Amino acid sequence: MSATYEAFEEELEQEAQERPFNYGYFKRMLRYLGPYKAQLGIVGVFVLLSTIADLLEPVLIAVILDQGVVNGDIPLIIGLTGVLLAFRLIAWAAGYARIHRINVISQGMLHDMRSELFTHIQKLSLRFYDSRPVGKIMSRVTGDIGAINELLNGGLTMIIAEGLSLIGIIVIMLAINWQLALACFAALPFFWLIFGSLRSKVEMTWMNVRKSASNMNANLNESINGIRVTQAFNRQEYNIARFARINQWNREANVRAIKLDNLIWPLFDLVGVVGTALLVYVGAVQLNSGLVTIGVITAFIQYLWRFWAPISALSRVYSQVLSAMASAERVFEFLDTAPEVQDAPNAKPLPPIRGEVTFENVHFKYEATGKSALRGVSLRVQPGQTVAIVGPTGAGKTTIINLIMRFYDPTEGRILIDGHDLREVTLASLRAQVSLVLQDPFIFSGTIRDNIRYGKLDATHEEIVAAARAVGLDTFVSRLKEGYDYEVEERGGRLSLGQRQLVSFARALLANPRILILDEATSSVDTQTERLIQQALKVLLKGRTAFVIAHRLSTVRDADVILVMRDGQIAEQGTHDELMALQGLYYRLVTAHQTTGADIAPMPASASPASAVRRRVALPGSDVASAN
Repeated sequence: MSATYEAFEEELEQEAQERPFNYGYFKRMLRYLGPYKAQLGIVGVFVLLSTIADLLEPVLIAVILDQGVVNGDIPLIIGLTGVLLAFRLIAWAAGYARIHRINVISQGMLHDMRSELFTHIQKLSLRFYDSRPVGKIMSRVTGDIGAINELLNGGLTMIIAEGLSLIGIIVIMLAINWQLALACFAALPFFWLIFGSLRSKVEMTWMNVRKSASNMNANLNESINGIRVTQAFNRQEYNIARFARINQWNREANVRAIKLDNLIWPLFDLVGVVGTALLVYVGAVQLNSGLVTIGVITAFIQYLWRFWAPISALSRVYSQVLSAMASAERVFEFLDTAPEVQDAPNAKPLPPIRGEVTFENVHFKYEATGKSALRGVSLRVQPGQTVAIVGPTGAGKTTIINLIMRFYDPTEGRILIDGHDLREVTLASLRAQVSLVLQDPFIFSGTIRDNIRYGKLDATHEEIVAAARAVGLDTFVSRLKEGYDYEVEERGGRLSLGQRQLVSFARALLANPRILILDEATSSVDTQTERLIQQALKVLLKGRTAFVIAHRLSTVRDADVILVMRDGQIAEQGTHDELMALQGLYYRLVTAHQTTGADIAPMPASASPASAVRRRVALPGSDVASAN
């Protein structure tokens, strides 16, 4: 068995642990009913009308038999039959109105719960997403929220309706003939014996159904997003086998739950038959003694089946409760996760900045790996400088820009912009003055205009065109029939990789940031497109502080300062000429690039022996501008 399968099996084994019913979660679910109290009151009225009308039917039938049929009183039979029909119509109308109103409430609550969860996960820090597959997050917003909603609407309404009906039946049966009533109730201990012995197993099976579905959604999402890589490496059969195994786990979880259901309900029906048998025996004895009439026994038989129907329905709702509780545990886990990076209570808006960026003895480690990504990084970047960051893979380049954007907070040390500690200013005011362009540009479904405007939602058409023209995108757009209204589809599927990168450039530039971050933003474009971007950058970076992570020598050669990262530290810093004269790690990276044509940044750290690298590590309070 592959390591992947073993990992999934271990996950499922851990998720299959039995947990008790959580009353705290149940109470939290009930608060979603708050905004709909008035409408629920109306539903309650409909439930009451339907229940009363339904419960009076056996009494009327008993009167018809004992007084109408026995005495041959045709007018009484006709009159009571009309009343019986009226009660049936009232019960039908009230039931219809109840279902309609419940559906309205259901959609409202579904909207509220999904909005709350989506709003919350939008604000969670990136560390939250580092260890959670997208498919599982989607499962919370769709399937788990739906399960909770089904319980709060259909399930709770059924509990109320069937509970009222059960109480009414018990009261009426005891009032008519308590001996017959007790004979009917004598089978109840068998019901609770069956229910109690199987309850824990039912809880566990429904919890596994929800969680196995989540695993399947996660794998499906990953497989679809990675379809190009899958087909490029001809791994379709591998993915099919992997999904088949996960799908089989889901099937087996559902089959176990269904088999348990199919075992429970016939046992409950058998208990109902035992109760009916006891009623017939005691009723026959009392009928022979003249203590009851045929009408009363007939009414009791009808009440008896009405008695078992609510119990059976309530038992079935219990399975729904367990499914919803498993979902609630997963949803509330998300809602209880506080954003790791958020505004401090006394955070102030960051005023308009000049663009000075300072790192003071910054340490950082990612929780997923536990390995230090930065170790004691100190530097100061002057406003308007362009800083290129190069180094081997995993050296800490991307971590630096993640900290500047405040996607994460340093483990130790602090980062300042114009002297303001990033943890003491609001996130919105910080990110309003910083723009980021990623190596893999994310393009949203919609038009080119929509995607560029994402950087400034109130931008005019002229501003959008100006940003596109600055990065060379306008030439491409002008050839399109729809122009800026061209639909790009999901993830920009109708654009080339270079065109998507240009759109992301225009998006960032439209925001007019004081600090511009380019995370390997030119590594995925062709030479001609890169030339257009380089020309645009010479104008657009003027007066802005810029951090550029790049693999291509042409991208970093003209930077004011080059930071050479290695093992989470600044190994060297200076201009291109200074670092080449140093003949250290940067020199070796560039030499390898010129010899092989490979990108300069991804070269393994082991490529240059430590003894051959003369390091220039930034000291606390040092100014990288002095390297010029």
